[in-house]
Amino acid sequence: MLDDSLKGQLKTYLARIVEPIELVASLDAGEASREMRGLLEDIVAQSDKIALLLDGADARIPSFEIRKAGAARGVRFGGLPMGHEFTSLVLALLQTGGHPPKIAPELVAQIKGITGEFHFVTYFSQSCQNCPDVVQALNLLAILNPGITHVAVDGAAFQEEVTAAKVLAVPTVLLNGQVFGQGRMDIEQIISKIDEGAVERGAQKLSGKEAFDVLVVGGGPAGAAAAVYAARKGIRTGVLTERFGGQVLDTLAIENFISVPHTEGPKFAAALELHTRGYGVDIMKSQTASAIIPPARKGGLYEVRLANGGSVKSKSLVLSPGARWRTMNVPGEEEYRNKGVAFCPHCDGPLFKGKPVAVVGGGNSGVEAAIDLAGLASHVTLIEFDHLLRADAVLQAKLNSLPNATIILSARTTEVHGDGGKVTGLSYEDRKSGEVHRLALDGIFVQIGLVPNTEWLKGALALTQRGEIEIDARGETSLAGVFAAGDATTVPYKQIIIAAGDGAKAALSAFDYLIRLAPAETVEAQAAAA
Repeated sequence: MLDDSLKGQLKTYLARIVEPIELVASLDAGEASREMRGLLEDIVAQSDKIALLLDGADARIPSFEIRKAGAARGVRFGGLPMGHEFTSLVLALLQTGGHPPKIAPELVAQIKGITGEFHFVTYFSQSCQNCPDVVQALNLLAILNPGITHVAVDGAAFQEEVTAAKVLAVPTVLLNGQVFGQGRMDIEQIISKIDEGAVERGAQKLSGKEAFDVLVVGGGPAGAAAAVYAARKGIRTGVLTERFGGQVLDTLAIENFISVPHTEGPKFAAALELHTRGYGVDIMKSQTASAIIPPARKGGLYEVRLANGGSVKSKSLVLSPGARWRTMNVPGEEEYRNKGVAFCPHCDGPLFKGKPVAVVGGGNSGVEAAIDLAGLASHVTLIEFDHLLRADAVLQAKLNSLPNATIILSARTTEVHGDGGKVTGLSYEDRKSGEVHRLALDGIFVQIGLVPNTEWLKGALALTQRGEIEIDARGETSLAGVFAAGDATTVPYKQIIIAAGDGAKAALSAFDYLIRLAPAETVEAQAAAA
């Protein structure tokens, strides 16, 4: 099942197991079970601390459980955890075998202290780059807390179960049989939803922090670069972010970051976080900023208020909130989001194998999505508002060569149709004739650009009509001491390398601003005299 190179790497990792573990397999005579048995036998052959038992009686076949030797239960995988989930498998083996997780000790204590029974099921696809974070977080919770169980299920291997559960997007997480969440979630977000009082405790902890010299809001490439450059100046630096990596986490392949010929978004994001943490930056994840409160006087402290009720203060700010997928804003779109309306073809594409789908958008991302989906779907229809495609010629040529792809130009999407549970079709208007047509579809992938995450900044500083933060050549906004970088700004060409460069520039500008501020005691004396 595994090649010799991968076996060698696996053997090195599994040497870190300190306690005996068991792999309990539930198999039949089918091909999928033979593949799973081959995988499990390859794993067992790399460590004398792992035993394979073939007496599993789970209803999902093929599946297997990883548990401590003699334990009543462990974490379970339904289907093969390959592709992006192979790392989840390796981590589950190590952590079940006693290898310590790479999370803060206080987080470990919090997980162990959660009370109640929580039974999670996560549906993933092997090509989903968002799924591993969720699977790994829930596996760790189940390993550390006996009241928590977790099963990770490959949706492509259990399509009848996926259909019955009405799962049309991955990752989808069920808790005790009900939908718990969809899309990427980190371990802090999951804990906050099941640990009563965690949000309030977190808000109090944040509000009690000492003021920062530079506070970065946003943890994508721009935010990470800003944090590194600020911390290298020896000043107190913090990062507030919902998820470290930002939209990079939703990017499958990165091939244009100079000096890195090829990498994947989650891997790149992990490297960004590791680099940032290496400079002692205080990273505060799972945090959503809700407002900026300017200082009462020049040289005072900015306050960033958070959705959880907490707040953090700083002498200067670097804003890098990034952007999100632009929606079509038509009837039915929001109702059927994650029920057939999707934004990530790599993540959710396998759920539409053999089914008709549409891609809305004719730029590079739209055409790439259509090409990708054509290898899975029965038919792909690309719908473009303009009279021509805007994608690179080589991509257009590839799409035109595919027998199961259709391109419709000068078409305005008007409505998403569904049966109450899932998408059944899409209507569009021919912009030349005015006629409205309806397509029967199971999935709609929206690829029409980005919207800056700046709604919370309206009224606080200058924004363009499109919601982008207005900045000058130094990255400074209309507020003194507040700088911005990345996809949420007026800088053209939304690229990772440009965002990172602008993040560095914004941090250097913030440092330049700080060194020109009067010392705090002088400011206080001037205020008292006034």
